[in-house]
Amino acid sequence: MYIIVGTGAGGGILAYELARNGQEVIILEKGQYINPKDGFNYYNEYVPDVDLLATTCVGGSTIVSMANMVRALDSELHQYGIDLTDEYEYLEKLVGVHELDDSHIGRGTQLFLDAANELGLNTQKMPKAIREEECVQCGRCAFGCPANAKWTAKDFVDKAVEAGAELISGANVKDIILCNLEACGVKYIKDGEEYLLKSDKIILCAGAVESAVILRSSGLTGIGRELFFDPFVTVGGYLKDIKFNSEVQMAGLVIGKNFVLSPHFSSFIKDNINRDDVRDEDILSIMVKTPDEAKGYVHSDGFINKVNTINDIRYLAEGVAVAGMILEKAGVDPTTIGSTVYRGAHPGGTVPIGKVVDSNLETEIPNLYVCDASVLPISPGKPPILTILALAKRLADYLLNK
Repeated sequence: MYIIVGTGAGGGILAYELARNGQEVIILEKGQYINPKDGFNYYNEYVPDVDLLATTCVGGSTIVSMANMVRALDSELHQYGIDLTDEYEYLEKLVGVHELDDSHIGRGTQLFLDAANELGLNTQKMPKAIREEECVQCGRCAFGCPANAKWTAKDFVDKAVEAGAELISGANVKDIILCNLEACGVKYIKDGEEYLLKSDKIILCAGAVESAVILRSSGLTGIGRELFFDPFVTVGGYLKDIKFNSEVQMAGLVIGKNFVLSPHFSSFIKDNINRDDVRDEDILSIMVKTPDEAKGYVHSDGFINKVNTINDIRYLAEGVAVAGMILEKAGVDPTTIGSTVYRGAHPGGTVPIGKVVDSNLETEIPNLYVCDASVLPISPGKPPILTILALAKRLADYLLNK
């Protein structure tokens, strides 16, 4: 029997692949089973010291993701003997990864693409897992899709349950149980009661912070010492009646050496634009996202320390400068350009491949695996969902063939 802890990108596809191949699977999720349109209500509590965006619910942060699906860290993973080519092709077909039809590329996004092309930048449409026939183009992807038009990991969890897996939501896993120095179960809390659940294989997919905390409490060392998260800001300005706020978000992409840019509306940006009459409908804005050096630390209680290096700051400044050029070229009044505060997304690196887990994602404790962003050896600096899905598919195949 397999116990899978967490229902994000890694946990969802693992549960589905194992269950549909006849394996007994129990899925433990700290959060609740929700309707994806209510995802905004399940963002984790704001912590002033580290503004890190994540949600706790069935489907994890994929519920409020933009369904962006890009391949990342190919050459870096090759160093560990990991080639995800076949897994990428399988998953891209399975979840319907494609560039959006022109019908779902709004005026603001098209201005972004055209301006970036004129500036000679590496520009493309963002590969996404969105069903255009269901998408109502409301601009609320980050709130949870009101039309359920995008892929989320909850889709795989539902299919896993249909195939025979058991889902236990509201289950907060605290420790890994060991028998003769091997993983043999987990201890979790639900509704104030403690439970022990035995299994011969445990897969942690609880996210970079939660997986690190569980492993620390279970006695593993060297955990949580190389936390990264993709720093980002959103830069925008005034362009009357652009109505970008109601478009499909992040439908375009510019890939720089040290950053990626994507058109993205933030409700926080209006307060940072130097104009009194600006409305949400008058803002065109761009997300600037960079890879960061893994200089963070996760404590045993889940508290995070994060250090920004000179390179982190320099890369973000480079991206902001290019975003400003694109906005001006697109017709934004340059005297109104402002920015949101520095934030973080996509935490990872706390249980890195090659240091804490091997190339098959197994820890030094036999039968204990980890498969979420925590295993990524460095920051991808771009959306990691497809890479996590591919690693999980590879692990599922390994376990089925083992």
